[in-house]
Amino acid sequence: MKAKKMSPPILEACKKTKKTPKFFGLHTFAEPGFHGFPAGGPFSLNVRSFLQQSCVLEDYAVEGMPVWVTFLVHETKGFAAPFYAIEETVNSSAHQVCYHCRYAGWGHHLVSKTKYHFIIPADDEWNQPLSEGVLDVQTHLLHGVIHCNGFGHLLCINGIEGGSKFICGRDLMDLWDRICSNLQVRSVSVEDLSKKHSMDLRLLYGVAYGHSWFGRWGYRFGHGCFGVMEYDYEGAIHILSSLNLDRVIDDFSSINGSEIPQIVLSYRNLSKAHHLLTLRDLFRFMICFKPKAPSVSFLQPCSSKPLVRSTIQCKPPGKDRSTRCRKFANLAACLDSRWPLRRLEFTAEVIVDALREKKQETNSGMSRQEVRDAARAHIGDTGLIDHVLKSMNNVIVGSYVVRRAVNRVTRVLEYTLHELRNGVEVQERSSLAGSDVLGDLYCVYSNMLMGYSQECQTILDTKHFVKEWPFRDELDDLLRFICVVVIPSSMDMETVISCEHIAVPLHSTIGDLKLAIQTAMRDTYCGMEGFVVTSIKGLDGVSDDEVIFGIVESGTQILVTGFGQDTESTDLKWTVECKCGARDDDGERMMSCDACETWQHTRCLGIKDDMAVPPLFVCEACCSKLAPPPPTTTTLPTGYSGGFLELAGCHETPPLIPWLLEADTSLYF
Repeated sequence: MKAKKMSPPILEACKKTKKTPKFFGLHTFAEPGFHGFPAGGPFSLNVRSFLQQSCVLEDYAVEGMPVWVTFLVHETKGFAAPFYAIEETVNSSAHQVCYHCRYAGWGHHLVSKTKYHFIIPADDEWNQPLSEGVLDVQTHLLHGVIHCNGFGHLLCINGIEGGSKFICGRDLMDLWDRICSNLQVRSVSVEDLSKKHSMDLRLLYGVAYGHSWFGRWGYRFGHGCFGVMEYDYEGAIHILSSLNLDRVIDDFSSINGSEIPQIVLSYRNLSKAHHLLTLRDLFRFMICFKPKAPSVSFLQPCSSKPLVRSTIQCKPPGKDRSTRCRKFANLAACLDSRWPLRRLEFTAEVIVDALREKKQETNSGMSRQEVRDAARAHIGDTGLIDHVLKSMNNVIVGSYVVRRAVNRVTRVLEYTLHELRNGVEVQERSSLAGSDVLGDLYCVYSNMLMGYSQECQTILDTKHFVKEWPFRDELDDLLRFICVVVIPSSMDMETVISCEHIAVPLHSTIGDLKLAIQTAMRDTYCGMEGFVVTSIKGLDGVSDDEVIFGIVESGTQILVTGFGQDTESTDLKWTVECKCGARDDDGERMMSCDACETWQHTRCLGIKDDMAVPPLFVCEACCSKLAPPPPTTTTLPTGYSGGFLELAGCHETPPLIPWLLEADTSLYF
């Protein structure tokens, strides 16, 4: 009987609405030339057209904000995922100023009037309407927000490893990238805090590929935390990625119990077609090799404790006799053999010597043929070698145990050697090279990388990455311009307040272009309702009735002057001046001086993240201004930076400087 082909499920949310839902392919949605996406205009116009053509307006609102939805159907698996768009205006927003823009280094941008959220909820919420607080949830499969000026932020991506049962992270990123490209988004930032089995991906991928995981889609260094600049970030990646593996082996060989040399040698042996010379080569090979690795629990540091010892007999004898180990001399005495016992023992010792030499070179075992060939260099009787090899499994020869098993990676029967100390076998992480790739990767990550703490910290302090889409001038009936808007300021200077992408019809006049720029500024930004364009540089003597075509070339940048802006109500006036070099908010924890109100990182002041901020703080600069200079014989406490003045009743009071106590403390209380 022929099985019925399952049709894509229609969600309960679709059944309850009176409107006809729209369905599109998950992997083809927003591809170049997709009919549901407009082309030509800036994002603010494209997104409105997209909502009308490709989405359906829901019959409910979320916290007063309108909601649109369309459904994305997986072409082979048949499920349908809801894709929501929410329009948030500055009047309905809980935060008038976008803090994501500040963290991305866009704090100088004008405040946009409208922003659009694009959301695919978690799997178990597909059959339910959106609820209040949906914009603050971190479990969405996809959540991105784009301001009407074309600048946006990717807030979260949660694929298979993030809890989804249906969509992987790469498919979600591909979808997001296609949407941004077709809507002509200008720039998108992302804060990369992603981890893989407790490893920070921005550090792991930075060493392996020179960029974060998001770098596959063009996201590059955007804004560093704690004063990290782009050249600091690139320099740290270069130092770590170019570490020579031969030197690594030499350095870690002197560390008792370190597994790093064995791991490096193992993967060099596995990568016969590749030459692993640097740490970048090793990481790339291990990451590509990772899908073959089983799911293992390797989260404990592999070299932080002494090597664990286990008895030779891993299980009770009654349960599994195959794991029982015997001394080869006792076993050989019981064999029905035409060779004397001393010849058998000598052959076993030759085999062990060959296995030990191979393990020291490549940390791997040997196939039967390899062992046989190595033994023939010392023993001419191949029959004797074959006879002994048949018995070489779970046997003790001297201070070693010889085992025989199929290598799970190469599928070849191999003999392996295991060290024996004081009657117990030293338990190794993996007797088969490549069988625990994630565990080996974590071991190198946690033991070797963390030895370069300064470079690692520089990479970890780089969390904000940005992708920029270039300005596009299509071959159609529209003229497009990059309009740099400036306003007069004091001392005959001009201040740039915005840079807009404007598109006008081919037959437009100079006056039409001025009006289009003026309308765009008023519709896009808060405080610009009274903005008026006065002139375009280079066109002062040209009448507003003149047609643009033939005067200004499409795709060029023009300088526009205007007046009538009111941005004081949306400005956040605060000062960041930290010893790390930071001069703006980067999203890290800060506290302000109670005297000068200058903000500094708590980490740079020696306050750990799990410590409370002092109720009263005076920075080092203010201490030097408000207090008399200390005597030359006075020694300041180690690590002191500024003054932490605790209020009465606090349980923990840091030691105060003696000369500070003599000052006029009424300035602080």
